[in-house]
Amino acid sequence: MTMTQKPVWFVTGSSTGLGRALGEVLLEKGFAVAASARKPSDLASLAQQYGSQVLCPELDVTKPVQVRQAVQQTIDHFGRIDVCVNNAGYGLIGGVEEVTDAEIRRQFDTNFFGALDVTRAVLPHFRKQRSGHFVNISSIGGFRAIAGAAIYNATKFALEALSEALAKEVAPLGIRVVLVEPGPFRTDFGGRSIDDTPNRIDDYATTAGKMREYYQAAHGKQVGDPRKAAEAMIQAVESKAEFLRLPLGEATLVGMREKIEQVQKDLALWEKVAKDTAYNS
Repeated sequence: MTMTQKPVWFVTGSSTGLGRALGEVLLEKGFAVAASARKPSDLASLAQQYGSQVLCPELDVTKPVQVRQAVQQTIDHFGRIDVCVNNAGYGLIGGVEEVTDAEIRRQFDTNFFGALDVTRAVLPHFRKQRSGHFVNISSIGGFRAIAGAAIYNATKFALEALSEALAKEVAPLGIRVVLVEPGPFRTDFGGRSIDDTPNRIDDYATTAGKMREYYQAAHGKQVGDPRKAAEAMIQAVESKAEFLRLPLGEATLVGMREKIEQVQKDLALWEKVAKDTAYNS
């Protein structure tokens, strides 16, 4: 067992994107990291550079047996887990009528049920030590939905609901939950980390179809720096402030404010009708 005074971070989806950037920044700062990936060979350079400071368990979050094994390997190696980052996931482009049943289920299996399985595997350990942080990587798309990404949005909305309720359940046990809501960051999201259904329905060309055009045009040009996102996540975990959501990027701030404004308008429009639905006393 490798004992460490620094917190131990368990990160899913560490081979690319925000997960890779987070793992690299954590290791540079001296944290112990279990950087999991479907192909641990993708993390060979980290293992070679950082030795016993990093563990690279094989983990496909859609395989419950691998989830439990990766969590136990981390505890066996480092003695504990202090921060669990549910990062593994990908995007799916396509209108609700365009995507297939198989595409929908695969998206939920990875983005939602994978995160849920990891959370449930780590929870007994956090409860026992009466401490721990869950860092759940959502998206601006988990707060505000857009045409062409409905299924991806739905997985992230589900993760947000899970996180919001979980935060209330575990707060008395010394466990905290942080929801990270990134906007566009310069990662593989938009490239290999996004699926585009091959089905096309012309009637959705000006709505869902626009999402395809956006990702093609934006890939590789996103303004967000993944390493700065990693620094922000570490800062959030170390913060003593009471909060649930960590918005990252100007686009997220704009999108969240627009959604909140729209909800306020809906409330104002239907407030009287809402109140009038009670029984007459």
